[in-house]
Amino acid sequence: MGRRFTQAATGAQGTEAAPPGPFAQDIHWAGERRSAIGVAFLLLTALFAMDAGFGELNVSRGALWTGLAGLLFVILHPPRVSVRPGLLITRGLLVTDTVRTDSLVSVRWSDGVAQRMVLRDTEGSQVEIDPTVMIRNPAMWHRLDADTRASIRRGTLLHGATALRQLAQRIDRETAHTVFKTSGLQ
Repeated sequence: MGRRFTQAATGAQGTEAAPPGPFAQDIHWAGERRSAIGVAFLLLTALFAMDAGFGELNVSRGALWTGLAGLLFVILHPPRVSVRPGLLITRGLLVTDTVRTDSLVSVRWSDGVAQRMVLRDTEGSQVEIDPTVMIRNPAMWHRLDADTRASIRRGTLLHGATALRQLAQRIDRETAHTVFKTSGLQ
């Protein structure tokens, strides 16, 4: 199981020493968080307005609608992903997961409705991330790519070269598409 810390334990005294070097994080995270807050608030407002319109709004129904909107926010809240040399960190509302990217053992795609990339290191830590985070953040991809190459050179990355190659090809396609679109060649 990956290293997991509660938010209370990730304070200044409870964090692991991160390797020095450039730090890259998801530049779209704040907007996604605002969207999660907006959608939850919109649902809460609609439910309150509907109940008030029908004259059925009371304390228990208000608490139920507030809880439902809170649950929707928890579901929609995106994890904050950041990359340092040798380290990938995901911070959720309650849990922080880290993985050593310079000593990866496997990188694989998880099956399901939402595609996820699962990274596991030699210490047994595991992180699950949405690959679009890397596509939208070239600095994060560059750092992760350099670290995975170090894992390959060290011989620790046993499974996942194909998954990394697929992600690199997807990022190259997206970058080319963006360049063509921006230059008006599309």
